[in-house]
Amino acid sequence: MRTYLLEIKYEFLKALRMPQYSLPTILFPIVFYVFFGVMFGQRNTGAIKMSEYLIATYGAFGVIGASLFGFGVSVAVERGQGWLEVKRTTPMPIAAYFAAKLAMAMVFSAIIVVLLMTVGATLGGVVLAPLEAIALFGVLIGGSITFCALGLALGFFCGPNSAAPLVNLIYLPLAFLSGLWVPITFLPKTVQAFAVWLPPYHFSQLALRVLGGSRGESVLMHIGAMLAAAIVFCAIAYAGYRRDEGKTYG
Repeated sequence: MRTYLLEIKYEFLKALRMPQYSLPTILFPIVFYVFFGVMFGQRNTGAIKMSEYLIATYGAFGVIGASLFGFGVSVAVERGQGWLEVKRTTPMPIAAYFAAKLAMAMVFSAIIVVLLMTVGATLGGVVLAPLEAIALFGVLIGGSITFCALGLALGFFCGPNSAAPLVNLIYLPLAFLSGLWVPITFLPKTVQAFAVWLPPYHFSQLALRVLGGSRGESVLMHIGAMLAAAIVFCAIAYAGYRRDEGKTYG
């Protein structure tokens, strides 16, 4: 356990000391929320105000970013540098490497969610009951697992130089098409129909359900879609991991 905790500690410190990861990851969702959640927050979007709606969706947006960049880009760069091979030569179990990155992504996700709730309460006029805030926090942090799995899959199949552009190429369109930037009901009907096939849509709907702003679809459908996506992404990541093992050790 001490090995796992030390790896988590230093993985978090490493990410915190990399401003190209920590600053955009934390600040982008907050800045977007200030522009849209605060400025247009009193407009209604269905059953809740825009300021409440965007806490859930920008929270999901921030969590996905922390997960994809924390896993996808980080693993790809460390594979390219040979750092993962160096780790394998130590007595540290390989599971500690992945557990540390998962914990780091969750900690950054927690920081983003807490900051969004704080800005929403102080500038956006959002009032969340304690149980609502706890439930929303739990849904957003728990949902990060699916996107950590996607990041890991990308990390094992992307090169160190192509990882960041490819993550952005996947992350930003997925966020827009899933209704994370603007309410899904504002998008064309064809986009709304397509969004059902995207994991971020199900993630955001689970978060919105806590606040009473979801589209009323089945919770089990959303959870099932997230779990299915996580399993597929983990399988892809495992295939990439085994491919690397075969190249290195035969």
